[in-house]
Amino acid sequence: MDARAIEILTESFWPILKAGISYTIPLTLIAFVLGTLLAVVVAVIRVSRVPVLNKLCELYVWIIRGTPLLVQLFLVFFGLPKVGIVIEPMPAGILVFSLSIGAYSSEIFRAAILSIPKGQWEAAMSLGMSYPQQLIRIILPQAVKISVPPLFNSFIALVKDTSLAANITIPEMFLTTQRITARNYEPLLMYIEVGFIYLIFCTILNYVQKKTEDKLMLTPHEKKKIKEITDSQG
Repeated sequence: MDARAIEILTESFWPILKAGISYTIPLTLIAFVLGTLLAVVVAVIRVSRVPVLNKLCELYVWIIRGTPLLVQLFLVFFGLPKVGIVIEPMPAGILVFSLSIGAYSSEIFRAAILSIPKGQWEAAMSLGMSYPQQLIRIILPQAVKISVPPLFNSFIALVKDTSLAANITIPEMFLTTQRITARNYEPLLMYIEVGFIYLIFCTILNYVQKKTEDKLMLTPHEKKKIKEITDSQG
């Protein structure tokens, strides 16, 4: 590698990393938290089979999972202004990524809830618990434990998917890289560098995921259910 290439990589590293810290990470965290909360609500509604709400949730999951994320971003950011709804880039990105995580993660939570043995429900009922109490006190804590590993996979995927936000002018890492590339005309170096930074982020998250799973002390039965859920999402 010649001196010019090293200089280009050195000069561009901090601006790209700064964009990751300022935009990619906040966008990922906010969207994931909101999406996960939405996912729990949707999963509980679908498991409980609340008549009208259940159909609405099924429709929501079907639409989000059946259309490309990039199309959803364009529809919200470029399409909605045609009907008088203008959303700034960052809120638009948060909205779309949250809806995406909500749809996919709701299936994770739903599968986890359905994987809880029927005897757990019956035991809770025999103690005189109402249906909401059964969910909150007995079922959801177990379902959340089973859901953690697949949710980590979704979180890591979201970190990479935020690169699509460049298309709606959010100055995250990929858009920052594109702008630098337009000045130095070194696309190969720049895209390798930004890919390496994404790799660093995801490697750290993979390490955190492994440590978290170790702390959860999952039983063989729970590990089997996690594999079934992960395979169904893949």
